[in-house]
Amino acid sequence: MPRDKLKKGEATRLAIEDAAIELFMEQGYHATSMRQIADKVGLALGGIYNHFASKDEIFEAIIVDKHPYKRILPLVMEAPGETAEEFLRNAFKITVSELGGNPVYIKLMLIEMVEFNGRHGAVMLKEIAPKVLPMFEQMLKVRKGLRISNPALFLRSFFGMIISYFITEMVIANSVISKLMPKDAADAYVDIFLHGILKP
Repeated sequence: MPRDKLKKGEATRLAIEDAAIELFMEQGYHATSMRQIADKVGLALGGIYNHFASKDEIFEAIIVDKHPYKRILPLVMEAPGETAEEFLRNAFKITVSELGGNPVYIKLMLIEMVEFNGRHGAVMLKEIAPKVLPMFEQMLKVRKGLRISNPALFLRSFFGMIISYFITEMVIANSVISKLMPKDAADAYVDIFLHGILKP
């Protein structure tokens, strides 16, 4: 919904989240104060507490409200593919393309893992799982050739592949390893996910 159509309180909450994201990206979570967030939004320090009780609460709201699944899930559900392999390859490409176009969320997830030990993960999954898990359950029912039967494990492994792809991309960027990667590294990565590293 466009910001001008939101109620004033909702619009202010989103503005606070946006300001916090910018500051977290620039200087990290712990170096950012509630006063800095309030100043960036143009609120008095007391005004920010009308919307959030703490900086931690702001971060948790960002993790839930700004999660890219809201944009990515409909695209993934429409991914073409007659076979499970074709579908998963296309779903991977769509997800990587969408996340790669806006790397802020990956950086927020790294802050979540490093500075919070994944503490907000349960809150995020409470929001996301009911919308995403049915897609993986449906895929297990209709797609043939899958060796896995547990939808939660399937979901975890798929998202684990995507997260590990982005983390390793960051680590090897501008390194000798990056120069040794094949041009179709993303395809090779998903191929390893689908078939493993051992010859059949």
